[in-house]
Amino acid sequence: MLTITDLSLQRGGVWLLDAVSVTIQPGQRVAIVGANGAGKSSLFQLLLGQLAPEQGTVSLPGGCRIAHMAQEVAASARTALDFVLDGDHDLRRMERELADAEQRGDDHAQARIHGELDVHEAWSAPRRAESLLRGLGFADADALRPVSAFSGGWRIRLNLAQALMRPSDLLLLDEPTNHLDLDACLWLENWLRRYAGTLLFISHDRDFMDRVATHVVHFDQRKLEVYTGNYSAFEGQRSERLAQQQAGFERQQARIAEIQRFIDRFKAKATKARQAQSRVKALERMEKIAPAHVDSPFSFEFPVADKVSNPLLSIRNGVAGYGETTILAGINLSLLPGSRVGLLGPNGAGKSTLMDALRGESTLLAGERTTGEHLAIGYFAQHQLESLDLDASPFLHLQRLSPRASEQSIRNFLGGFDFHGDEALSAIRSFSGGEKARVALAVIAWQKPNLLLLDEPTNHLDLEMRQALTMALQNFDGAIVVVSHDRHLLRNTVDEFWLVNDGRVSDYDGDLEDYERWLADRRKDETEAPKRAPQGAQPTAGAASAGEAVGESAEDRKARKRAEAALRQKLSPYRKKQATLEKSMEQLQQELKTLEQSLSAPELYQESGKALLKERLGEQAQLKSRLEEVEAEWLEISETVENLEAELVA
Repeated sequence: MLTITDLSLQRGGVWLLDAVSVTIQPGQRVAIVGANGAGKSSLFQLLLGQLAPEQGTVSLPGGCRIAHMAQEVAASARTALDFVLDGDHDLRRMERELADAEQRGDDHAQARIHGELDVHEAWSAPRRAESLLRGLGFADADALRPVSAFSGGWRIRLNLAQALMRPSDLLLLDEPTNHLDLDACLWLENWLRRYAGTLLFISHDRDFMDRVATHVVHFDQRKLEVYTGNYSAFEGQRSERLAQQQAGFERQQARIAEIQRFIDRFKAKATKARQAQSRVKALERMEKIAPAHVDSPFSFEFPVADKVSNPLLSIRNGVAGYGETTILAGINLSLLPGSRVGLLGPNGAGKSTLMDALRGESTLLAGERTTGEHLAIGYFAQHQLESLDLDASPFLHLQRLSPRASEQSIRNFLGGFDFHGDEALSAIRSFSGGEKARVALAVIAWQKPNLLLLDEPTNHLDLEMRQALTMALQNFDGAIVVVSHDRHLLRNTVDEFWLVNDGRVSDYDGDLEDYERWLADRRKDETEAPKRAPQGAQPTAGAASAGEAVGESAEDRKARKRAEAALRQKLSPYRKKQATLEKSMEQLQQELKTLEQSLSAPELYQESGKALLKERLGEQAQLKSRLEEVEAEWLEISETVENLEAELVA
């Protein structure tokens, strides 16, 4: 159990937490959310002993093993496999002790250490490390490459693999989905749902939190508020709390105004002075309710180009790759104004190669690329941030593009990306990754593209900026092609999917849930069966047939299929019950919202409205009680569904 008691914390003279108390139960998976700078990462540093609180305590069980994900990794000659194995500190310690005992010729010590290694299941460690690397998108050959050979994003994945490798009771992950593709995100979700310890993770990925979190801790006005359920449940509960808070705030303001009028009217009259003074003291004692401010600091759009061609872009008989290496062949596609395409495909299948081909880069080795007369491309990828001028301000980046634009128009535009005042004029060298990404998006939007090519645009962006980006893309009149691991963004901005796989680009008729199932089946094929032979090829003598697992007899395969079918049949009624409960929660939340809106009516708080107020407060209490019951049942059912799904995918 993790217990935080009366904790106050400050950084750089800014108070982050003020006398907060929270208890996290063993086995809970807790998403940590809140505005940038609220103190989420500082909380992790506190738990790791890297910060000391101004007051209060943090209590963990004795012997609690903590694993955390480092944010950076230096270049190293160690192989990726060794780097991941380094995460298991006990394993490395025993290996050192064994080497020392062998050098001394101490047979007794060697026997003891071999016994410890056996208990630790050291024999399976390399296999487990390879499984982690494979799940996070590394090719088998990457295991023996040096860490220094990987780019920054892939080194972050190595850090994540190392954290998952370490045996732990408490796992701390800060933005684990940054630099992951959709495939790796889905794999990580399943891994974390099977994690037996307590998980605390910081994330801005709504779907990831929905699938992993059992609880949410929200940093709000130097307090920590704990919510039961996933992120969607948190949003619903918080909106209700804010609506109720706003109604309470408005009632309190009316009461304050009434008291103030009494004070102003009677404080000069001797007969009423004492009563007036008591009202002054009542005002001083009154605990003020803060108004509910939930407005996002971001509000922008992608203005479309003044002129648009139809089609904007087409490729016929295209071949894409690098040098003499062909990655994609037979590319035939057209992008019309209003096209909204999401690219799906396994890691390394060629999604970025296709994006470069669409841009007209040298990856298009053959074929005909035809562009409309008025094509204007806006391209975003993480490496685009490196092309920004670090010594220039957001203002200067836009002014260079439009020297004749007025200062006020540029400032107004940057305000939509939350760059105000001096920040708009500051060099971006000291900006965070999220702030630089906002600059890059502002530069793209300023140029009025009619085709947006977006490669993982949400990395480093917080929840509010992701939501603003989603809204801007929804309102964009041009064409969109996007690669993203953010399923909320994909679900709300694209109308069709293209699947990049096996050297081809094809229309994908399914949705994201279908794609997830396809990926799960594909992983099974890779781990349980030999590579499928190309169509028309004949199997060599003694080879297992396609779809048959190596070492698995026909009878075993039938038994496995029967077991999977039974598991799916067992899962079906739970899924139906889960859907029914979700509808009930939505209905109850809507009823509560409507009721609480009615509670803000001023006439309820007059003498004539007392009976109706009492009746509605009673209804509110009943609805809340019913909602809590349904939420508790939903959580129980959801946990069962997750466990059964994990068995099905495993």
